[in-house]
Amino acid sequence: MMATSARLLPLLLLLGQPQAGAQAPGEAVVCVGNACYTAHWGKLSAAEAQLHCSKNGGNLATVRSEEEARHIQSALTQLLESEAILAARIGKFWIGLQREKGKCLDPSLPLKGFSWLGGGEDTSYTNWNKEVRSSCISKRCVSLLLQLSQPSHASHLSKWSEGPCGSRNSPGSSVEGFVCKFSFKGMCQPLALGGPGRVDYTTPFKATSSSLEAVPFGSAATVVCGAGEHGQEDYFVCREKAPDVFDWGSSGPLCISTQYGCSFNNGGCQQDCFEGGDGSFRCGCRPGFRLLDDLVTCTSRNPCSSNPCRGSATCVPASQGENYTCRCPLGYQLDSSQRDCMDLDECQDSPCPQECVNAPGSFRCECWVGYEPSESGCQDVDECATGHTPCAQNCTNTDGSFYCSCEKGYVLAGEDGTQCQDVDECADTENGLCDSLCLNTQGSFRCGCLPGWELGPDGVSCTPGPTSLAPPPGPPQGEDAGDREGRVVYSATMSRPIGDPEGTSKEAPTTKGPSLPRNTFVSPTAPDMLASSRPPGVWMEPSTHHPMATTGLGENADEDFMAEQSEEGTDGQKLLLFYILGTVVAILLLLALALGLLVYRKRRAKREEEKEKKPQNAADSYSWAPERAESRALENQYSPTPGTDC
Repeated sequence: MMATSARLLPLLLLLGQPQAGAQAPGEAVVCVGNACYTAHWGKLSAAEAQLHCSKNGGNLATVRSEEEARHIQSALTQLLESEAILAARIGKFWIGLQREKGKCLDPSLPLKGFSWLGGGEDTSYTNWNKEVRSSCISKRCVSLLLQLSQPSHASHLSKWSEGPCGSRNSPGSSVEGFVCKFSFKGMCQPLALGGPGRVDYTTPFKATSSSLEAVPFGSAATVVCGAGEHGQEDYFVCREKAPDVFDWGSSGPLCISTQYGCSFNNGGCQQDCFEGGDGSFRCGCRPGFRLLDDLVTCTSRNPCSSNPCRGSATCVPASQGENYTCRCPLGYQLDSSQRDCMDLDECQDSPCPQECVNAPGSFRCECWVGYEPSESGCQDVDECATGHTPCAQNCTNTDGSFYCSCEKGYVLAGEDGTQCQDVDECADTENGLCDSLCLNTQGSFRCGCLPGWELGPDGVSCTPGPTSLAPPPGPPQGEDAGDREGRVVYSATMSRPIGDPEGTSKEAPTTKGPSLPRNTFVSPTAPDMLASSRPPGVWMEPSTHHPMATTGLGENADEDFMAEQSEEGTDGQKLLLFYILGTVVAILLLLALALGLLVYRKRRAKREEEKEKKPQNAADSYSWAPERAESRALENQYSPTPGTDC
């Protein structure tokens, strides 16, 4: 028996507890493994049921596996057996599976978007009664369906039903109770009685029972020996003797009696009971087992026979056979309890050349954007490969990326910077590249001069020519004479004048051209139109060489260039005359329109004046008075004769 000081603690634990006895009314308790399940009657909403469980340190029960479902079914069966015959109806009992408001149905998951109270991973076990309703606007809760009028059996697992969670005044239709779950670090074996007596257990969650298959850590036990109610009482507490070892701190069977010996409950022994000649007895174990310190319980000589390791961990007995160690499969490691396995994060050792993604029990390597897997790890992807380049013109591959560039005369465009757009070199009239006329082309531009001026060797500036704007007084003397008339001269197509990358011209100052504004823009269609009409004396240069290339070619090259420019000298002059003639015609049309408007207004004014001078009729100043019906004339009330005035 325990010492007096050891009995004080259980006495303190029992203060405020219900009187020891059978199971408390309205509830049933089942303890197995490291958890206890309690089934309760009560028409409560899901929130009120969860509050009742949490006050005692638990939550609404989870049903994560078929084994756990059988334990809950056992508790519900005990609950039904404790009641009288009930009416034939279906009752609902809340469990801890809920879906919050705003979270929608997910058909791809076993739990359909629901989650267990208290957290935890999504489980694969389900037992839905019917298809889950697709709703996101309200909170939904799950309950177990139980036939109240028929005897329940642990093998018949209750179906799951989802619906509204209820409220304080309206818990929900057919709601009869709820199931709680309480988890513990360990359990004690029930106390063994070697003679007549009774044991009542009071658990930490305030449940009382006299028939528990396992007693949770921290529970108190009241033992009353003898057949009467006034027998000797002893108190015990389930304690942790060593890591993962729990017992009551007692030795030998309780309430032993020489009168009964081994004939009463096998003497309280777990396996074998051996009687002595004087009425005493002792407990023993079968081959392959050994007796524990409580002198009642037997355990296997193989420490792994009781499966002390959990999850994916395997038990390995020590060399002496009295201890064991748990081992985990590849990719896992032991947790803090040294009895279960947890995932090993291999990415902490940086096994991948670029990016590592951890997975349960394993990992995988991935490449960054711009790279692809190879035998040696990750290699660069050549985005500029032929047929795959995203750039419109030039593509330069870099390590893990690329960039686009454009030819001279173009700039990058587009949202992704892969397209090229022509630069209008003639748009800047203030700081133009040409001394006189400028013609923009795709990726380049051309310079030109007005009649009487010639394009300089640099292809940009204009110099006074040997001819003037006015034609010579006499007829042209041969082809050379016609060529020396006024002209518009264009240079060869160029990408840019010599300058810095920004396009700023660096050519030396040249002789100023004609009085036309600097860098006058010319429509790109003008040269083609003029070239097709080919009027005499007007020409355009179709050469494609750079104007700067003409400089430095020698005197002969300069002479040939100037001779080529003077072959069709009247193009510019005729174009200018065409512009002047068009302007004069427009002015004449405006004058004709103004003259017609003036004549129209004068004629209209004359007609109005004649109308005012026309003689008027004398009756025009008078107006006719409306006629008055005789029947409406008032009679003179002072007349002696009706109908007369006197």
